Amino acid sequence: MVERTEPSSPVPTDLPALLDRLYYRYPSFLIDAVTDYEPGVRLTAIKNVTVNEEFFQGHFPGSPLMPGVLMIEALTQAAAVLILERIGISDTTRVFLQGVDNAKFRRQVVPGDRLHLDIKILQIDSQSASVRTRAFVDKYTVAEADLLLAIETGVTYIDEKAIVDPAAQIGSGTRIGPYVTVGPNVKIGIRCQIGASTVIDGLTEIGDETIVYPMVSIGLAPQDLKYKGGPTRLTIGRQNTFREFTTINRGTEAGGGHTRIGDNNLFMANVHVAHDCEIGNNVILGNGATLGGHVNVGDFSTVSAYSGVHQFCRIGRHAFVGGYSVVTKDALPFAKSVGNRSRIYGLNTVGLVRRGFSGNTIAQLKLAFRYLLMSKLNTARALEAIQGDVTLTDPEVHYLVKFIKSSSRGVILKRPLRGQVEEMLLDD
Repeated sequence: MVERTEPSSPVPTDLPALLDRLYYRYPSFLIDAVTDYEPGVRLTAIKNVTVNEEFFQGHFPGSPLMPGVLMIEALTQAAAVLILERIGISDTTRVFLQGVDNAKFRRQVVPGDRLHLDIKILQIDSQSASVRTRAFVDKYTVAEADLLLAIETGVTYIDEKAIVDPAAQIGSGTRIGPYVTVGPNVKIGIRCQIGASTVIDGLTEIGDETIVYPMVSIGLAPQDLKYKGGPTRLTIGRQNTFREFTTINRGTEAGGGHTRIGDNNLFMANVHVAHDCEIGNNVILGNGATLGGHVNVGDFSTVSAYSGVHQFCRIGRHAFVGGYSVVTKDALPFAKSVGNRSRIYGLNTVGLVRRGFSGNTIAQLKLAFRYLLMSKLNTARALEAIQGDVTLTDPEVHYLVKFIKSSSRGVILKRPLRGQVEEMLLDD
């Protein structure tokens, strides 16, 4: 079904399968090819209007015209392809037309025309999408409209080879692959994808639109000899991604009984999160990263590949822990901590710029880090100097000070060895 001409952007991989997820069938199949495609943003499709179309028999005999309502239908189908190709959309999701605004029909479409359907997403969430559409023949616009499309999660799909306890709660639109095992106290949200041979057990809750790749272990008993089999919990937020062979343990009775994970986090392959950890939002754990028990990881932080974090340590917001590092004290927020044992290589300036921190905030954090690392003051006096500096008023500086003062294990403040000092990123 997809035209064999070379497109300017990749086309959806299986157009007929995507269109089959619409609520419409032949003879309302009104897309012949996708010619231009920017995933999640825009799409251009075509409909070759031929004289043997069924609707031409009555619209109108002797003077055949394509009805305007079918132009809207063709635009709807093209918009559905764009929406259904988004990452994380379940195979059971369906799209249908809910409203039409600002529709204008400017020219007639007749047999022999090639109708181009141009679609651009204006706004989209989990339940609806607003798109701007235009249909044109050659260089002339023939129709345009703003469409409101409903997104319906569809039915839950559970592979026949999966073992899902009848008491488990599975959200609509969730897809569970073969050989998956789901325990009785598990609750999985809507539009999740659970990969083959994954095991989910215990008092475990997984938020909406989470993607779990094959061979993942979630919610099993903690690896702590003090654990006596009590009803401890694991709570996972929305839109997390767990890659292959990741293991996430629930809590222990002595440690509060609850492992918590926020939203929009990426757990790469072979990550381990031990009992009673608390992970914020938008965190990245690289391949093989390991968190001991009771570790707290702040928002937007990164723990790189094969790094280990000792139990009860904290990783501050926007912190960067380099690959193959060993963290035995709290890793400062906004900083780069690298090595075995970790030393601090200054402010994570590149990461802060990427996340939209203002120049003023970054400048104040750099000055605060100079007090901590280069002033030859001990930690207590450096903190006094930061708090006494009237130019350091940014809330992020206050958070840095509070983080250090509230540390029970101490914070990483060791500078690099003498030959590595030039690597510190404390640029003016």
